[in-house]
Amino acid sequence: MTEPFSNQTPSAIAFDPPFVVDEPGTHTLPFVFNTPHSGSVYPRPFLTASRLDALALRRSEDAHVDRLFAPVIDLGAPLMRAHFPRAYLDVNREPYELDPRMFEGRLPPFANTRSMRVAGGLGTVPRVVADGQEIYRGRLPVEEAIARIEGLYKPYHRTLRGLIQRTARQFGHAILIDCHSMPSSSLGREEAGRADIVLGDRFGTSCSPLLTGLVEHHLRACGFKVLRNKPYAGGFITEHYGEPGIGRHALQIEINRGLYMNEASLAVTGRFSDLVWQLRGMVVAVAAEITDLAPRRIAAE
Repeated sequence: MTEPFSNQTPSAIAFDPPFVVDEPGTHTLPFVFNTPHSGSVYPRPFLTASRLDALALRRSEDAHVDRLFAPVIDLGAPLMRAHFPRAYLDVNREPYELDPRMFEGRLPPFANTRSMRVAGGLGTVPRVVADGQEIYRGRLPVEEAIARIEGLYKPYHRTLRGLIQRTARQFGHAILIDCHSMPSSSLGREEAGRADIVLGDRFGTSCSPLLTGLVEHHLRACGFKVLRNKPYAGGFITEHYGEPGIGRHALQIEINRGLYMNEASLAVTGRFSDLVWQLRGMVVAVAAEITDLAPRRIAAE
């Protein structure tokens, strides 16, 4: 399933399609899984405009996360995944978090140019990759940023919103699991060595603490070291779609890349298959316990 584009922009056409939704044969779980940063299609014009090589650009990518969670499809939940890379467009931001220093031309007056993420170079159209290297050789036309937002960002969020609404209608509640990975170097000295997975629920505001607790319990049962909300509490997607008061829950999962891949080459390691199986087991266990709970109880926790 993809967004039905009536007037595809060049930005959208370059990815053909820019994102997909892998649907289960029957939607039997009240979950939607999303991997917004796993895209690995880098258009030639983007590579030409960049001062970085392809491997350096991929430092921002949540490489292989879509594959880590692929088993959820056969379990009965849809999996939405981007094809465009995070370095090109980040859908885990507000639609117009833009740095005016990046563009030739005037940004729309409603653009958020002062957020901390923009200041760090990680806005909707990022200025830097995850390790702080500048992406572009020069400034971009402001029309290019608008085209990416109109042609990719907005269709992506329309589709994700539709999946959540459909799930809520079918089950009475919906659980969005926003799937990411984190470089091991992103962990501070305090977290290093004790964080395999970080769960972000916006400090208890984006989903039921009961749900977060269940996920944490079953991950710990697999032997993982789990932290909550530090250093990642959840981004725009978690905050925007998490409305536990009406039974719509959003939980971000950040997985330490050192668990499953070589962070220099981005190649998966021998532990990859085991991690896939452990994550699948966690979903099965959580789904079984959530099914036993009335939606009103989840919403009220």
